[in-house]
Amino acid sequence: MEFTAEMIAGLLGGTVVGDKATAVHTVSSIDGGKKGALAYLTNPKYEQYIYTTEASIVLVNNDFEPTAPVAATLIKLPDVGAAVLKLLEMYNAMKPQKRGISKMASISEKATIGDDCYIGDFAVIEAGAVIGNGAKIYPQVYVGDGVKVGAGTTLYPGVKIYEGCRIGENCILHAGAVIGADGFGFLPKPDGTFDKIPQLGNVIIEDNVEIGANTCIDRAKTDSTIIRKGVKLDNLIQVGHNVEIGENTVSSAQMGIAGTSKVGRNCFLAGQVGIADHVTIGNYVKIGSQSGIDKDVADGEIRLGTPALPGMGFHRSFAVFKTLPELQKRVAALEKAVKEE
Repeated sequence: MEFTAEMIAGLLGGTVVGDKATAVHTVSSIDGGKKGALAYLTNPKYEQYIYTTEASIVLVNNDFEPTAPVAATLIKLPDVGAAVLKLLEMYNAMKPQKRGISKMASISEKATIGDDCYIGDFAVIEAGAVIGNGAKIYPQVYVGDGVKVGAGTTLYPGVKIYEGCRIGENCILHAGAVIGADGFGFLPKPDGTFDKIPQLGNVIIEDNVEIGANTCIDRAKTDSTIIRKGVKLDNLIQVGHNVEIGENTVSSAQMGIAGTSKVGRNCFLAGQVGIADHVTIGNYVKIGSQSGIDKDVADGEIRLGTPALPGMGFHRSFAVFKTLPELQKRVAALEKAVKEE
């Protein structure tokens, strides 16, 4: 399907600079654009590519003024980022939707399946499970005994949900995510071996949560591990037993939270952050990549480093750390001068 510059500008409320009849049929990045593609400029450091791109149409902000000739037709907009999001959402909505229940799925007679659901090949839905209206269960998904999956939720291939867990409405769980595996609980014995501590709780994931591929959220020892509404977790994240993550908190890949820690709402945890057990993180906290948190963090604070320090304290310490070789030489020279006096 093709769209002209005039059609796109009308849809997004923009102004065409160039040929209104220019047509596109796909979307691309500005540095990789080809003829027939719609590209966009959201980051000023990519401006250089607007002068060389082969893309037919480029979306730019209203304040953009070229400093060299531009071959592409431009569409000027108040907010290119918001416009691109709108276009991508529309394109995604136009894709064919999965529907129907595969004859090769294994669904217990004691399970409840809502209306307009999709259940793919080799999916397994155990007794007592409840699947809400419009849910999408892709091939090779396992939904355990008594699990509840809310309306409009999508479970991509290979997702595993252990017994008794609760998944809210309009959630997305990407391929390989494991919800409700046992928490890491073992009691050391005098002979050096371990007794396994039964993990009798579950996992509760509230509405509008997105869980990345191969992320694991462990069931609680008792009560529940809780992921509050609006949380977005990237791929390859480990959430330990009895953890609670507050509303609208976001984390990049490879973050790990040990058991019984709590993270507040609207936090941002960067990649490879590690949080020790029994730690409480406040609301609106930002933690930088590879930081290690072993103590409580108050609301609104920034933490960087391992062990993590307050943001400005880390930067001051790192500034000194970078100059340690020179400082060592100066100290040695001063010591020598003192001895010679």
